[in-house]
Amino acid sequence: MIRQPEPKPEVLSRRDEIVAALRALVPPHPLSGESVIADPLRLKPYETDGLSAYRQPPLAVVLPSTTDEVASVLRFCHANGVRVVPRGAGTSLSGGALPMADSVVIGLMRMNRILEVDFDNRLAVVEAGVTNIGITRAVEERGFFYAPDPSSQLACMIGGNVMMNSGGAHCLKYGVTANNLLGLTFVTIEGEVLRLGGAHLDAAGYDWLGLVTGSEGQLGVVTEVTVRILRGPEGARAMLAAFGSVEAAGRAVDAIIGSGIIPVALEFMDRPCIHACEAFAHAGYPLDAEAMLIIEVEGSVAEQDELLARIRDICAPLNPTSMKIAESAEQSAAIWKGRKGAFGAIGRISPDYLCMDGTIPTSELPGVLTRIGEMSRRYGLAVANVFHAGDGNLHPLIMFDANDPDSLRRAEAFGAEILKLCVEVGGCLTGEHGVGVEKRDLMGVQFTARELDQQRAIKSAFDPGWLLNPSKVFPLAQAAG
Repeated sequence: MIRQPEPKPEVLSRRDEIVAALRALVPPHPLSGESVIADPLRLKPYETDGLSAYRQPPLAVVLPSTTDEVASVLRFCHANGVRVVPRGAGTSLSGGALPMADSVVIGLMRMNRILEVDFDNRLAVVEAGVTNIGITRAVEERGFFYAPDPSSQLACMIGGNVMMNSGGAHCLKYGVTANNLLGLTFVTIEGEVLRLGGAHLDAAGYDWLGLVTGSEGQLGVVTEVTVRILRGPEGARAMLAAFGSVEAAGRAVDAIIGSGIIPVALEFMDRPCIHACEAFAHAGYPLDAEAMLIIEVEGSVAEQDELLARIRDICAPLNPTSMKIAESAEQSAAIWKGRKGAFGAIGRISPDYLCMDGTIPTSELPGVLTRIGEMSRRYGLAVANVFHAGDGNLHPLIMFDANDPDSLRRAEAFGAEILKLCVEVGGCLTGEHGVGVEKRDLMGVQFTARELDQQRAIKSAFDPGWLLNPSKVFPLAQAAG
C-alpha cells in the first residue's frame, strides 16, 4: 500500500489563517466566481486523480487565472512552509496530483486561453490549462495540428502533459511532449517567473527546458507553453493485423520496426482488451484473435498503398488470423474508436484497474508478454494489454477491486513485478505517465543511490524546503523536507 508522510501539525492548525490569506491573494473570478475552495464537500473532487484507489482531501484549492496570481500563491506558501500540489485536469495515472492533508492544490484549469498562433513560424503559445485537443482545434482550420495525443487528450491539459512528458499513439513518428516544445513560462516556489526557451528552435546556454519537462511539478509550476504545430499529412490510413498468439503479434512489431518502416502509430491489444473494446465501441474487431495490431501510415495515396503492402508482407510469415486495411477515413476512424476508448471499456468490466506504464526494447515484447501472462495467473488477477507497441511503451491494465484490501495489495505487487521486469530487460519504469507515487518506491530498481542523490540535489536547488508536489518521485526514505 502506498504510504504518505505525516502532515505538518503547525500548518493544519493555521488552516483558517492560510485560507484567508489565499483569498486575499486570489480574488474571485468575474465569471467563474470563488477562487479559493475550503469547504470539505467541495474539496472532494480534488482528493484524487486517475490513480483513484488513493484519496486525500487537501487543505485548500486555489484557482488562479494569471501567472502573477500563481506567483503570489507560491510566494506565500514558500514563506509559510505550506506544501503545494499543481493540478491540471487530474488525469494522472501515477498519482501525480494526489494531495496531502496539509497541502494547497493550485488548479490551473481557469488558465485556458490560446494566447498566440503563429502559422508562419509554426507555433502556438497557450496557457497551461488548455486541453491537448484544444490546441489542434485552434489550428486545424489552417491545416495544422499538435502532434502528441494521449488517450485522455479530450480532457488532459498541456501543463500536465509537460510535467509528465506525455506521449500518445502517434509519438512513434512525432515524438513525445519534449519533442514538440519550444518554450515555457515557469514559476519557482519563491514566486519568481522564468521564461525558458521561446519562439525559436534552440535556446542558448543550458537546456533548462529539457530539465523542467517531465519534472512532475517537483521544480516549479508551468503556466504558459509554446508548442510546435505541424502541417497535417496529405492523408492517413489504418490497418488491423490479428494473430493467434501474443508472441506472434510481438514478433510482428519487432519485424516492422526492424524493417526500417516507421508507421505514424503501431498499437497492440490482446484478447481481453479486444473483447472489451469491441463490446464498448463496436469497431469490428476480430474476436477470434489472441492479439491485434493497429498500424497507421501517412502520406499520399500511393505512399500509403506501398507502406501498407510492405507491412502486410512483413506480417504474412507470422500467420495472421486476419488482416484488414481501411479503405476510407471513416473505416480508419472506426478502427481507432475502440483503441481510444480502451481504458473506459475496461472500466465497464472491472470495478477498478491499475494502468501500468513501463517501457522495453521492442525485441523483448514476446518474452515480456509471456511473463506478464504467467504473473496474471500467479496473482489471480486478470490483465488486459493495450499499449504503444512501436516504441515499447507497455500499458498492462491490471483488474482488481479497490474495496478488497487484499485485491489491491496483489494488484500493486503485480504491477511492481511488471515494472521490475521492464528494467530487467533493458527498459525503464515509465514511458509517459510519470513516477508520481505509484512508482516512487521502485526508483531504486532503475537508479543507483548516487544517481538518486544527484536528482535530489537538483530538486533541492529549485525547492530547498521540498514543498513542491510532496511525497512524489523520490522514495520516502530518501526524500527531504
